[in-house]
Amino acid sequence: MREGGLRSGGRGRTRGPLWRWRRNPLRRRTDVLEAWFLLVVWALVVVGGTLVGLVTARAAGQSFDRQRTERTQVRAVLLTDAPRTAVAGTGGDLTSARVRWTAPDGTRHSDSTLVPGGLRAGSTAEIWLDAWGRPSSAPLTSGEASAESALLGVSAALALTGAAFGVRCAGRWWLDRRRIEEWDREWALLGPRWGHKTG
Repeated sequence: MREGGLRSGGRGRTRGPLWRWRRNPLRRRTDVLEAWFLLVVWALVVVGGTLVGLVTARAAGQSFDRQRTERTQVRAVLLTDAPRTAVAGTGGDLTSARVRWTAPDGTRHSDSTLVPGGLRAGSTAEIWLDAWGRPSSAPLTSGEASAESALLGVSAALALTGAAFGVRCAGRWWLDRRRIEEWDREWALLGPRWGHKTG
C-alpha cells in the first residue's frame, strides 16, 4: 500500500509527512527512528551543505587571491622554437618551449613553460613565476576567480548532498529489512491463531 494512502485515527484524513511524529498505535519504533534519521539527513543537507559550500568557496577565493599576489610576470627569451600546436587544456594557443629569464634578484634561470605558439628561438615572451620563482600559469582574474570559487562551492555542497542521500538510502534499506523481520516474527506468532485458511 502507498504510504500516503493510509488513513489513521478513523477520521478519514490521509496521513501526512509528519505522521511518524504523532502518537499512533500502528506506529513502530522503526518509524520513529526513521523520522529522526530523516530529520538529521535534511539538517545535514541544508545546514551542512550550506556551510561546506561557503567554506569551500571562501577557501578557493583566498587561494586565488594569494596566487594573484604571489605570482609575478617577467620577460623571457625563447631558447627553442615554440610549436604552433597548442597544448591541450590551456584554453588558448599556448604551447611548451624552453625559455631563459632573469629573476627580480638578478639571477638567470632557464626552464620549460607555456608561451604563445609559433614563436621562434630568440623571441621574447611574457611568462609568469610563482612565489618560488618557478614558471607557472597566469593567475585567474578577479572575475574568473569569483566564478571558479562559486563553482567549487556549489560542487562541494552537491557532493555532501549526494553523500547524505546515499546514507539515507542505506538507512532506509536497513530499516525496511528490520520491518520485514518484525512482520515475519509477528506473523509467525499470530498466523497459527487464525481459525481459517487464507488464499
